[in-house]
Amino acid sequence: MEEKKSFKVFSGTKSRYLAEKICQQLGCELGNLSITNFSDGEFEVCFEESIRGVDVFLVQSTFPNADNLMELLLMIDAAKRASARTINAVVPYFGWARQDRKSKPRVSIAAKLVADMLSVAGITRLITMDLHADQEQGFFNVPVDHLFASSVILPYIQSLKLENLVIATPDVGGSKRASTYSKYLNCPLVLCNKTRKKANEVATMDIIGEVFDADVVLVDDIIDTAGTITKAADLMKKNGARSVRAFASHGIMSGPANERVEASAIEEMIFTDSIPYAGKCSKVKQLSIAPLLAKTIQCVENNESISKQYLC
Repeated sequence: MEEKKSFKVFSGTKSRYLAEKICQQLGCELGNLSITNFSDGEFEVCFEESIRGVDVFLVQSTFPNADNLMELLLMIDAAKRASARTINAVVPYFGWARQDRKSKPRVSIAAKLVADMLSVAGITRLITMDLHADQEQGFFNVPVDHLFASSVILPYIQSLKLENLVIATPDVGGSKRASTYSKYLNCPLVLCNKTRKKANEVATMDIIGEVFDADVVLVDDIIDTAGTITKAADLMKKNGARSVRAFASHGIMSGPANERVEASAIEEMIFTDSIPYAGKCSKVKQLSIAPLLAKTIQCVENNESISKQYLC
């Protein structure tokens, strides 16, 4: 019988909380990795145990600031130079993904640049969740396991047992995700059409659909400053919604986000723990994706299909 391949899980600084939960699910110890910081801001990554011939899984979301991305790049390079068998980047939140095209002349496509940097550094596989745009998988020349937070969000929505459930999206860009949710839950779909003055600032918003006396669930991929989601929630309530809840895959919650959510018509704000949340908004709750990531790591390690991870 062929000997089972060995694997080890390591983590960057800001994603250690998630890596520890993943290891708990896998029944293994988190690998020993040190990051030495120098006075000028530079840092050094070192694996404190042998990884020669080992499948390594490096857990690190690349949310701002850029140190998180740089840590991941150095972890990949160190693993390659330490003769790891395979290098699997587990990036629950793929930062810079909103810059996936030229939206105006003379701008960078940051998502493609980050993909190139990870590939050049030496990854053999990417495991990520809810990319801002599905086609970003094509930025990579290595296998990409693209997971969906729906596998943890949909069971939670079902557990609420809302009487008159309506799925809504705060902008038409999220219509595909919202449509998938509404079909799975067999409930109506409502869209919001918005225009922007500039990034992170909504100018106008209109509802397409009926929300009167409905229990509205807004779904999105990213909550950043929470301007769009709170404006949509307030508009739903103004148009007669009985209750409004918001769900997102990634809760960045930057700037005035916590204050906006607290002051809005949103009763509950739910997102996953793909990014650490240090805010103190009473309406926020996180659902853990550690079991989902742990099962995916097991599937990769055992050469099994990950399609069973998808609810829809």
